[in-house]
Amino acid sequence: MIVTGMHLSPEFGLTYKQIESDGFLIDRKVEMLLLSDTSTGISESMALGMIGFSDAYKEFQPDLILVLGDRFEIFSAVTAATIAKIPVAHIHGGETTEGAFDEAFRHSITKMSHIHFTATEVYRNRVIQLGEQPKHVFNVGAVGIDNVKRLKLLSKIEFEESIGFKLGKQNLLVTFHPATLEKETVESQFKNILRALDELDETHIIFTKANADTGGRTINRMIDDFVSKRQKKSVVHASLGQLNYLSAIQYMDGVVGNSSSGIIEVPSFKVGTINVGDRQLGRIKAASIIDCKPSYDGVQGALNKLFSSNFQRKVISTVNPYGGGGASEKIIQQIREISLQGILKKSFYNLKIKET
Repeated sequence: MIVTGMHLSPEFGLTYKQIESDGFLIDRKVEMLLLSDTSTGISESMALGMIGFSDAYKEFQPDLILVLGDRFEIFSAVTAATIAKIPVAHIHGGETTEGAFDEAFRHSITKMSHIHFTATEVYRNRVIQLGEQPKHVFNVGAVGIDNVKRLKLLSKIEFEESIGFKLGKQNLLVTFHPATLEKETVESQFKNILRALDELDETHIIFTKANADTGGRTINRMIDDFVSKRQKKSVVHASLGQLNYLSAIQYMDGVVGNSSSGIIEVPSFKVGTINVGDRQLGRIKAASIIDCKPSYDGVQGALNKLFSSNFQRKVISTVNPYGGGGASEKIIQQIREISLQGILKKSFYNLKIKET
């Protein structure tokens, strides 16, 4: 197990400790985050990541690399594996997030990978469309839902004690990350969100901080300022951790922001999500998702809809398109059964298109 990126950063909660507390041995920590979250800083972080992963692969000589997602840290890990001629298995390929440069990273990772575990059949077909061999592309559902089904979540009292904050009459969980390809600035978008949230008199708000993408620290400074002036109705955590985060959702009236979790895991709780802006544009969404523009009017209108009785009745019957759990077992089964002999010899799979 190699741990990198925000997991190792005090600024983002040193979440590698949660991995260790779950009983996992971390074999190598690859430090790659710089203090700067500018485009130059991110590019330099990626370069550091390639160096660190390359050294780790040389020492461990792995048979297979298993990675999840689309972030720049994973791009560095997979690029180094490609050069080292190590097969790659990729989880959550084939998805689209048109508002972030993670979109390009994800599809690039797909082309450097050899075994694919997608979250829906639509995403499986997209990976095949990219030229990957169908026999090595498996729709297993979303792995995040496994945690929803397996973990014994905290009671309301236990949760409140854990985060040091009392829930209110209404409650929202807010996570907003930089949308790296949107025209509006991160600051202007998040200012609109905070303005709309501030007008909710009887609503308590739990913030989790933004990631290490370009502009993430701007969001985090704005959250700190907001919470410092409204400590009775709001609280902020760099990272709630898996147990606290999932425990929180069950007590929320809604989740606000642009995190993939709001699209993938939250519908399993029969809780509504307000998806702000274009960061998750293109993802398959449950009926419990409210898309809105990153404007004050857009967020305010979405909040009104979220709290409406008609929408709350609709949420109860939500079916999560990302499955009902069991993805982990399916991935393990396929990895055991697939032969890695000759798997590096990739050929482009051409779709058969009927002539008109």
